[in-house]
Order: sequence, then C-alpha cells, then structure tokens
Amino acid sequence: MSQVTEACSCPVKGIIDVVSKKWTLLIVNALGIHDTLRFKDLTNLLGISPKSLSDTLKVLVEQGLVERVSYNTIPPKVEYSLSSDGHEFRVAILPLLRWAASRDDGIQEPCVPGCKRHKVS
Repeated sequence: MSQVTEACSCPVKGIIDVVSKKWTLLIVNALGIHDTLRFKDLTNLLGISPKSLSDTLKVLVEQGLVERVSYNTIPPKVEYSLSSDGHEFRVAILPLLRWAASRDDGIQEPCVPGCKRHKVS
C-alpha cells in the first residue's frame, strides 16, 4: 500500500511557464557551474540562438532567477549570474539533471558543442 502525500500545487503555477521553457534548465545549470557568463559565452556553450537566449534570459531576469549586470564600456559588456533564488532553483533541479545525465540513451557524441555528457556538478 503506497502512502499518498498531498501538496498544494498553487505556488508551482506561477513558475511553471518559466521552468517549462526549452532552455531554462540548461541556462540555469550553466550559470550555476560557471558563476558568471557573458551573452556570447552562453550562446557558444549551449549552442542556443541569440534570439532564444535573449528571450529566455529576459524572462529569467524578470522572475528574479538571474541577475544581469551591464557595464558602461565600448563595446557594451553584460554579464549574467544566478540570483540567490536562482541558486536555490538550481539546487532543486540538480536531481533531475543528474537523473537525465545518468540515462544512457546510446548517445555517444556531445549533444551541443562543448557539452561534457554525464557531468552535472
């Protein structure tokens, strides 16, 4: 006989749209591993289009998961890092990332340029 645990799902409704986006988990994990990354670094690391990255980062910043720091330099310099909520979110998703990395779907080559398959820190 299994035990049924009830939990209110109301808090999830506000964040589910953000979490369910294709690139959210990968961006949060990359920022969690590297602490701070510039836009171009994220694009290259994840193999994501600039438009998709820009759109996703905008939402993550609005939700308070990612911090954006803009420097008044020429050329402009913008860096992204996880906020404290972003770090907590990454801790919450690490079991999912570890589970996904442990699955052997017969993929032998990296899924995106620079990917270190089965490494989730």
